[in-house]
Amino acid sequence: MKEALVIVDMQRDFMPGGSLPVPDGDKIVPRLNEYVKLFVERGAKVFATKDWHPPNHKSFKEYGGPWPRHCVQGTEGAELHPDLKLPEDAEIVLKATKPDEEAYSAFQGTDFASRLRELGIDRIYVGGVATEYCVKATVLDGLRLGFEVYLLLDAVKGVRAEDAERAVEEMKGAGAKPVTLSQLKG
Repeated sequence: MKEALVIVDMQRDFMPGGSLPVPDGDKIVPRLNEYVKLFVERGAKVFATKDWHPPNHKSFKEYGGPWPRHCVQGTEGAELHPDLKLPEDAEIVLKATKPDEEAYSAFQGTDFASRLRELGIDRIYVGGVATEYCVKATVLDGLRLGFEVYLLLDAVKGVRAEDAERAVEEMKGAGAKPVTLSQLKG
């Protein structure tokens, strides 16, 4: 089985001080870097997703959506956290790139599934933010599309603890396998 690490939305706007912050979202960067190192050592591919919204995206409050403006294409807020250490060959998956389409999942409106299949990858390990939004959507879509999906319990952060816990239970109930770095190294 070929595997890949998928780091979801570790962008400045989702970090403390950003326009749509996940509390303590930056605290998982060191752990994600440890996962990157491990997966690179294992010869696995690393992917990072980014919300990549046009300035008039339908998810923004001023266009009738629920969210403040965030992760607008080409802005500092759309950049990945500066301390996230991705390998040079990491691939970036841009999502929610059309003004009239919302996309929480890395698979929605992208060629991500076909790219994974092209590379022969059938197992993905998912971490990042926010647990109850884009992480959950990516995990559930990955499972629906037939991938074996592992949730990196020690490398996800949610907006609200109760919602994040419910999301983890939902992902596990759908077939995601919870795992931690010590288990993978062990």
